[in-house]
Amino acid sequence: MADPARARKMADRIKVIVAKRLERGLRDPRLGFVTITDVKVTGDLQHASVFYTVYGNEEERKDSAAALKAATGMLRSEVGKNITARLTPSLEFIADAIPENAALIDDLLREARDRDTEVEQLARTATYAGDADPYVKSRDLDDDDDADDDDDDEAEDETVTRGAHAAD
Repeated sequence: MADPARARKMADRIKVIVAKRLERGLRDPRLGFVTITDVKVTGDLQHASVFYTVYGNEEERKDSAAALKAATGMLRSEVGKNITARLTPSLEFIADAIPENAALIDDLLREARDRDTEVEQLARTATYAGDADPYVKSRDLDDDDDADDDDDDEAEDETVTRGAHAAD
């Protein structure tokens, strides 16, 4: 297994080689506006995954994918000429979904911002369902003392009544 730093350097070099070759152009008319976004090389330096994006609609993406698949051998030989490795890695082209993911994230952020604005507007005009201050407030001590006195009087009356019945 190769050094991870060497694999990273080789991936960067492959990215530059393939991008320059695509910039010079291929003879395939199906190839659209292709951008190489990233290259990943396996630890044994035998396989390289080349990630790309295509500017255009779905049909142009499919046509560009077919053109890249057809040009894989030519691009691999171009990579083999320009790197100093014993073996030339095989190339695999993978469509990168970065633009679609970015558009999806933008839509989700826009939706969240709209919901936050809506909630903020509702909060401005909201009123309390019950009292404005729902917390229990302390009672006045005078009222509590009077209520306790009434309870004590009833208890005394009950004791006296029981005593009178018991004597009879």
